[in-house]
Amino acid sequence: MGRRKQFVVTLNDEERGQLKDMTRKGVISARVMTRARILLLSDQQLKDDDVAERLGISHLTVASIRKKYVQGGLETALYEKARPKQPPKLGPKETAILIAEVCSEAPEGREKWTMQLLADRLVTLEVVDSISDETVRRTLKKMI
Repeated sequence: MGRRKQFVVTLNDEERGQLKDMTRKGVISARVMTRARILLLSDQQLKDDDVAERLGISHLTVASIRKKYVQGGLETALYEKARPKQPPKLGPKETAILIAEVCSEAPEGREKWTMQLLADRLVTLEVVDSISDETVRRTLKKMI
């Protein structure tokens, strides 16, 4: 006999109807669709392993969605919170310095600037503590 579930999903009629509509219409993302199906199957008091097997997912995913539903409700279980974005490495002032360097003469012994040379130059000028050549490339691409 397994241990008793800590987070039991008990949907009300309105939530059950909303989830059934979501799974039938198919105009939502696959992730939200799977979460809706997890909640519907969990509402039938199926074990996590059974729900996971039916949907082809991990039993940990099932437990996680059940927990989110019990602690935060239907919206929390279905949709993820927006993740905070990392602030840009180069602001307007730093971007202007980068562009000025690109327009200047290439270093001695080089015909033109490379992304790595530009990244190293920004560190040498103490514009930033560290920066990758890919960040330099993306910043320059935005300017074109």
